[in-house]
Amino acid sequence: MAGRIDSKAFVVQHAEANGSEVALNDNRTGNAVDSGAPQHHVGSDIRALRKSRGLTLNELCDALGRSIGWLSQVERGQTNPSIPDLKAIAAHFAVPVSFFFRNADAPADERGWIVRAHSRAAMGSPEDGLTEELLSPDLGGEFEMIRSVFAPGATREVMAARDTQDGGYVISGELEIIIGGQIYVLKAGDSFQFDRQPYGWINRGNAPAEVIWIISPPTY
Repeated sequence: MAGRIDSKAFVVQHAEANGSEVALNDNRTGNAVDSGAPQHHVGSDIRALRKSRGLTLNELCDALGRSIGWLSQVERGQTNPSIPDLKAIAAHFAVPVSFFFRNADAPADERGWIVRAHSRAAMGSPEDGLTEELLSPDLGGEFEMIRSVFAPGATREVMAARDTQDGGYVISGELEIIIGGQIYVLKAGDSFQFDRQPYGWINRGNAPAEVIWIISPPTY
């Protein structure tokens, strides 16, 4: 675990260097959380960062090219931002993307080592056809683990090869994966691995496909 990013310290140091203090949770911002909404810390973090910079919803939406309604839902935990959205938000606030995936509520002796099921950071949304949860405690190691759930009919065209090694294990359902131009149909219990290959996928089944995906080095 040597070289792991302490993302909370990074953000606090960054904020102090700019003469402000970032509130890392709703208690410090003084904002009550809607008890009827899912408590996702990603939205709370985004709201805290936005307010610490003195930005309105409209100003941040203009910078991201997103609607006020979407950002409001994200901040209230009613929807989860996609990976590209999180990257854009992180870049805008000059924080590492790993900041949004820390396990801040874990006991001190578990941080950086253990991720409890209830503490996973959620990414994506059912509307996109792919929802994911980061299983790794942080992104400072040599690989990351992700739980990916592909909705029936969800598809992604073959993407250009990236500088990573990928592998995975199918927990349930069926997923068609294209690796280097070759099509493979994977079922529960099957696994895969490829190195710097163009790939895509489609779920042609009637049930979600759940896959544990490993990527090295981390990309999120």
